[in-house]
Amino acid sequence: MEQAIRDVVIMGTGPAGLTAAIYTGRANLKPLVIDGSQPGGQLMITSEIENFPGFPEGIRGPELMDKLRQQAGRFNTDFAFGNVTEADLSRRPFQLRLDDGKEILTNALIIATGANARWLGLPSERAYRGKGVSACATCDGFFYRDLEVFVVGGGDTAMEEALFLTKFASKVTVVHRREEFRSSKIMSLRVEKNPKISLELNKVVEEILGDGQKVTGIRLKDVKTGEITEQSCDGVFIAIGHAPNAELFEGQLDIDEYGYIETAKTSTATSVDGVFACGDVQDYTYRQAITAAGTGCMAALDAERYLECIR
Repeated sequence: MEQAIRDVVIMGTGPAGLTAAIYTGRANLKPLVIDGSQPGGQLMITSEIENFPGFPEGIRGPELMDKLRQQAGRFNTDFAFGNVTEADLSRRPFQLRLDDGKEILTNALIIATGANARWLGLPSERAYRGKGVSACATCDGFFYRDLEVFVVGGGDTAMEEALFLTKFASKVTVVHRREEFRSSKIMSLRVEKNPKISLELNKVVEEILGDGQKVTGIRLKDVKTGEITEQSCDGVFIAIGHAPNAELFEGQLDIDEYGYIETAKTSTATSVDGVFACGDVQDYTYRQAITAAGTGCMAALDAERYLECIR
């Protein structure tokens, strides 16, 4: 029996992927959405979201993703659990293979696989995610009004996070393992001159301390002397970068030096006709749920126009 060819397949079920599913579903394209390794994306580990339009009282991350999933399902979206382990973009239709061996053919592909924050790898870091440990100051900074927080990192991302947190926190301490920051000079100067920010240089995080319910402090190690110190705090923001989930497409799509899929300036089109990318896998600037949803809408409209042209 000849295998059915999908009009459009969407990889990823974060805000970008599910928004793309809603729009392609409403266009009667009957999209297939592949969950990936983290169904729901990074918002599944976000306890409270207060800046997504339409929810004046805020909403929990998992609840928001469940609502988006239900909305996509309302428009005849099909879901497939699992990961895409192989993708052949050199043939038409495109060929995808899941980890269970199932093969999927599609005329258009929307990549919404997102990005993962890089973590330190400490068990305590994982234990207190959403309980005082975060990788997004824009998302969670509001909850630390008049409290003391630490930012871990030495690049521009860490500087931006620290400066943003001064709008809320009473004190922000930046921890960096080297003597000098890797950030641009102007960002470093802004941090060094801010009266709310103090620095802990040549230090690494040994442990994040807590009472079982929330973060209460941090344990640091001096990389030169080996001295261990503990300081109290209310939150720890990890700002050591993000890793886009684009490895599968290396050698097939244009990917920048940081691992993000490159898209056209005026659309979500990639370097291969019929393949579109949206959300954090191609956005290294904003990385917000609402901007991911916006690019998911763009990718759906771009895919719909592409399919009209090839029919």
